[in-house]
Amino acid sequence: MSKSEGSYRTIGEAAKELGLVNPKTGQLQTHTLRYWETQFKQIKPIVGAGRRRYYSEKSFEILKTIKYLLKKKGLTLNGAKKLLNNKRIDSLDQIEDLGLYSSGLKTPKNIKDRLKKISKLINEIKNLK
Repeated sequence: MSKSEGSYRTIGEAAKELGLVNPKTGQLQTHTLRYWETQFKQIKPIVGAGRRRYYSEKSFEILKTIKYLLKKKGLTLNGAKKLLNNKRIDSLDQIEDLGLYSSGLKTPKNIKDRLKKISKLINEIKNLK
């Protein structure tokens, strides 16, 4: 169930929509969002009465981007921070357009070619001894 454009999400709703749920217990992993808030200055929830967090659409988009970078692309926190601090990036589409993480780099043929080059270099080094 997705909220309408411009509405705010609670931390629980954001965690649920992002799929941050413990597979064993089924509990929402809201602690992950709180931690990301400490690490990424771009996340700015509104903290209301009772210290409840409310995420705007913009903050939620940033959370989606962070999850994508960390979970799907395997970046470290520092790597994700560097990308998010890049002023030219506003969306996930622009991250894909950078070409830094294109899937074409990991095709079996490219891996095989790289392994051949590495083997060749190792043999050349052995012959130098």
